[in-house]
Amino acid sequence: MKIAFANDHRGYNLKKYLIEELKKNYEVLDLGTNSTQSVDFPEYGIALGEAIINKEADLGIAICGTGIGISIAANKVKGIMCAKISDGTEARLAKEHNNANIIALSGDLPQSEALNMVNIFLNSTPNTEEKYQRRINEILEYDNER
Repeated sequence: MKIAFANDHRGYNLKKYLIEELKKNYEVLDLGTNSTQSVDFPEYGIALGEAIINKEADLGIAICGTGIGISIAANKVKGIMCAKISDGTEARLAKEHNNANIIALSGDLPQSEALNMVNIFLNSTPNTEEKYQRRINEILEYDNER
């Protein structure tokens, strides 16, 4: 499985840590930014969304100061289901109930906590129960109408 990362300057240090940890078990695509110099998160969130849609990676991890801005940017890409998560339960449910293909994290999270959330997300599977698939399909149908 290939995991793509994108971040702004406030997410850089956490991204570096997560990539080093995930490279032990996954192929990784780093879409930047690659420093703590101030940049605009939309460029990176959109690039991550495009990488997932274009099948350059299977799943994505987005990181900015709060995780909110970069998740909004990623969700502008048609077909992206990016969930801003704050804990392990949200990480699991993002995949199980919403089949998220990207999660967004705050760059201010403790490293071990962020790694735990990422691992939960990566190891969860979509729930194929009809009600969850119906809800996902409603979102995707709207996306296709735009």
